[in-house]
Amino acid sequence: MDVLINVFVALHVIGIAALLGGFLTQMKAMGAGTARFTPAMLHGALTMLVTGVALVGLNQADDRPVDNVKIAVKLAVLVVVLGLVYVKRDEERVDKALFGAVGALTTANIFIATLWT
Repeated sequence: MDVLINVFVALHVIGIAALLGGFLTQMKAMGAGTARFTPAMLHGALTMLVTGVALVGLNQADDRPVDNVKIAVKLAVLVVVLGLVYVKRDEERVDKALFGAVGALTTANIFIATLWT
């Protein structure tokens, strides 16, 4: 079970990298007002959602403790990010504040995952 959990953790990190990497590559365009949500950002957010749910299930199945409040907060943040990226995915330009909010929420989700003990 440990190997399977570690595989899903790795896939979860790949999703985070896709979402945050897509944001970081668009920062210069954000300054110019031409930033847009890339397909990698949408796929990264979806990967995070699927692997996160799988990780909770695998950990509970293995009788490991799961902090349900932390998971609920992370899920709520991710659903907001996923909703914003999904709704605005076809637009040529996304408002700077909206684009910055996705980056800030993604970064907040990373800090919640690592610092909340």
